[in-house]
This record gives sequence, C-alpha cells and structure tokens, in this order.
Amino acid sequence: MEDNKNNRADQHAYPPFFNFAKPYFDFIGKGKIFNLVYIFMAFINLLIPLAVIYAVIEWGYLKYGGTRAIVAFIFTLLVIIFACWIGFQLWWYRKSSVKNIEKADFIATPIISEIIQTFGEWLGTLIGIIGAGVGIIALIFFGESAGDLFAGLGIRYMDFAPLIIIIGPVLGFFIIVIFRFLAEQIRIFAAIANNTREIAKNSKKN
Repeated sequence: MEDNKNNRADQHAYPPFFNFAKPYFDFIGKGKIFNLVYIFMAFINLLIPLAVIYAVIEWGYLKYGGTRAIVAFIFTLLVIIFACWIGFQLWWYRKSSVKNIEKADFIATPIISEIIQTFGEWLGTLIGIIGAGVGIIALIFFGESAGDLFAGLGIRYMDFAPLIIIIGPVLGFFIIVIFRFLAEQIRIFAAIANNTREIAKNSKKN
C-alpha cells in the first residue's frame, strides 16, 4: 500500500510531459520485460515449419524428388510440426517462472539462468525428436540413399540417417543436461546474493 502511495506521489511530482513515459520505465525496470523473450521464442517455433516449407520449395526438392520424396517430406514436416509445437508449449508455459522471480531483489541473473535452461531444453528436445523422427523416415523411404532427404531439407551434415536415429536423442539429452548445469551455476550466484541481502535486512531489524 505504501509503495502505491509513493508511486502516485512520484507521478504527481512532475508535469505530464515529463511523466508520460513512466509506464515504460516501470515495464523495463521489472522482470516483466523478460516475458518478451519467452513470447518471442514461443512464436519462433510456429515459424520454423513455415521456413522449412519455403526452403524446400525454393530449392526445388519436391519438384525433382518425385512422389516418394513428396510423401517423405509430408511425414518429415509432421515430425517438425510436432517438435515445434512442444517447443512452443515449453517457452509459453515457462514464462510464468518469471513471476516467481520478480519478488527477489536481484532478478536479472536468475531470469537469465531460466532462459538459458529453457533454451537448452528446447534445443535438445528439437534435436532429439527431429533427428530420430526424420532419420527413421529417411531410412523407410530412401534406404541407403537416406541422406537425400536431409540434403533436400538443407541439413547435409545430418545425412547419416542410421546413426542420427540414435545420435539425435543422445545429443539432445546431453544438451539439456549441460545447459541445465550452466543455468544452475548462474542461479547459485543469484541465490547467494539474494540470501545475503535478506540476512543483512534481518540483522538490521534485530
């Protein structure tokens, strides 16, 4: 209540011309600004399948690949859409974690650690699902020429389909673990800073 009174007093302390940007200053001064990162990354997942469709059409893969290539691409696209939809949900629902951090004195560091962790989980999930899914589809439709599907998608470096079925999930798992580890190291420093501040406050009260 007292903070609200102080905010109103501050608003009336200056003429409107010097005060109209205050809502913006309040927005960038709080943790809510980090919600934009989560929202942006969530919608990036909705654009990835569209970008894949555009790239494949632009490269003429469907035009020269024949019926088999078209059917394989449809199944591949379904796998990518599925992976991206999981990625969208991950970023969209993780943005609520910012609300729990906004009450702390030091918010930027723990929120950055949350973003790093979420990014790792997102990247690892996409690599695991798409790597295994597209690898299986490539083997089913192309056999020994499985690399043609990856080449058509513009990811020639993943054209070892038999191995990518295993490597994709394993690599995705390690990406999630490594990013989680890095995020926790950052979170430790933030927790120490916040706890030290709380101890200092309590000491002054006593």
